[in-house]
Amino acid sequence: MLGSLQKMTSALAAPVQYRLPVGAQEIELNPLLGKKLTLRYSGQIFCLHCAKKTNKSFNQGYCYPCFIKLAQCDMCIMKPETCHYAAGTCREPSWGEEFCFQPHILYLANSSGIKVGITRQSQTPTRWIDQGAVQALPIFKVASRHLSGLIEVTLAKHVSDKTSWQQMLKNNTVPLDLPAIRDDLLTECAEQLQTINAQFPDSPPQLLSDAQPLTLDYPVLQYPCKVKSFNFDKEPLVSGILVGIKGQYLIFDNGVINIRKYSGYEVEVVV
Repeated sequence: MLGSLQKMTSALAAPVQYRLPVGAQEIELNPLLGKKLTLRYSGQIFCLHCAKKTNKSFNQGYCYPCFIKLAQCDMCIMKPETCHYAAGTCREPSWGEEFCFQPHILYLANSSGIKVGITRQSQTPTRWIDQGAVQALPIFKVASRHLSGLIEVTLAKHVSDKTSWQQMLKNNTVPLDLPAIRDDLLTECAEQLQTINAQFPDSPPQLLSDAQPLTLDYPVLQYPCKVKSFNFDKEPLVSGILVGIKGQYLIFDNGVINIRKYSGYEVEVVV
């Protein structure tokens, strides 16, 4: 099977069910656990947006012209508290209205330890799966990405907003009492949260006090003790026994590869 890679799709189950998009086709990955899997990079990259050939991938799958013009590639996507839509400088106002001005969830997750994050409501639990979280708890529902970013920055002063992918892949995590951590955070940040609420009197954040933690289980036969990462740009051939899938990583008996990082790369897949 030959085609451009895209991020793995997933479905919530026990364990999570994964598929690998290769061009217009998808490969069911869970049945391949314990089998040899080979990925061979052809040397060609095609932009996820315009499908044109590009010599280099930007922002995980875009050509440079799309990278600098698309709103979805702007820095405010990574740092939503810097949203500049109100200033009239959004790259694509219609895109922003469709994707940024819709309900977002601010959450706690346990991937490599506790972290705070945000995602569109429609992307739960996909976002948590993509991060390799073993636990997740929604905290707030808000009306826009900008508002979720302001709250995230406030809470991130007390807990991390990053995931250590190496620790996540080693499965060096212990169960956490997410509701208790949430309550402590809300107490610590009460004054700052009241200030944020006052800025949005027509659409204040909705505290999801009745939300329950979600536990996620991944299809992994064996976690690596030492993480060796494959890189298509240095070695076009990745081959080994598939022993697990977690986050956006394929775990082989001889290394791991981040599929999302190589979105747009043309790859031949052999089972």
